[in-house]
Amino acid sequence: MQNVLLLETIADDALALLTNAENIKIFTAYGDTPLEKILAENTIHAVITRGKGQVNKALMDACPDLQVAARCGVGLDNVDVKEATLRKIKVVNAPGSNASTIAEHTISLMLMLQRNLYQSINEVKAGNWNWRNQFQGDELNGKTLGILGLGNIGKKVAKIADALGMNVIYWSRTEGDSAYKFATFEEVISQSDVISIHLPYLPETHHLIDEKAFSLMKPHVLLINTARGTIIDQDILFKKLENKSIAGFGADVLATEPPTPNDPLLTHPKALITAHVGSLTATTYTKMCVSTVNNVLAILSGKAPQTESVFNRNDL
Repeated sequence: MQNVLLLETIADDALALLTNAENIKIFTAYGDTPLEKILAENTIHAVITRGKGQVNKALMDACPDLQVAARCGVGLDNVDVKEATLRKIKVVNAPGSNASTIAEHTISLMLMLQRNLYQSINEVKAGNWNWRNQFQGDELNGKTLGILGLGNIGKKVAKIADALGMNVIYWSRTEGDSAYKFATFEEVISQSDVISIHLPYLPETHHLIDEKAFSLMKPHVLLINTARGTIIDQDILFKKLENKSIAGFGADVLATEPPTPNDPLLTHPKALITAHVGSLTATTYTKMCVSTVNNVLAILSGKAPQTESVFNRNDL
């Protein structure tokens, strides 16, 4: 019997796969039984989490027979990959599974900001049809989009933006084979009308968008972040919005999640922020969870998982 610990809920279809699998027993850390009691009384062979449940050294210490640490998602901020690798624990994720939905979310934020749709809709709901007489908005067609990080998501954003008639330039840590123009970080920051961030969070990307970066931006620039909140220095971001050094901010991620209720960024009129829901569409959420569970079950049964799903495969 293989014991699987769920630190968070997963999609119904994925849970059904676990429930119906042979020789699998499920324990839930979000149920009535305290996690400490589960770990003290049972041998855990696999842990599955989403974005909050922490797979850290303490948890691994309590699970000496752990074979798999899995996340139903792409980023692994809440999994100690280095520690897992030292212990020969396979770290499983769902690479590429959220690219399309995050790209859509990114473009949605761009359109909402550029066309001032949020305020337009609210004014109509408030019965103020005449607000159209003071409407201020623009279109994306003809604008320059600067993409920071041309990975799976960045490429999809570039393709949609291209179809909208935008001029796409990009910067990544390495120049890739792309139809779009590669530029330096400073060139992208200074030349773009819209900047969209699609970089992983690493020590070198922490506060990449700092005072110096903001000082290079056009005053009408829109800044979009659907990657990781800590890539931007949010204190400086708020100041730039307040003094109109940039025109708007759209994000699905923040440096602290959930944010404090009094975070001034949440209610700023030039900021549109969603609660990290970009990957929670019905299609993508189910796909991420099902893919992750299938790979966990393969490993536990001695079968080969999808190669690319084992994040630390080259270091085991």
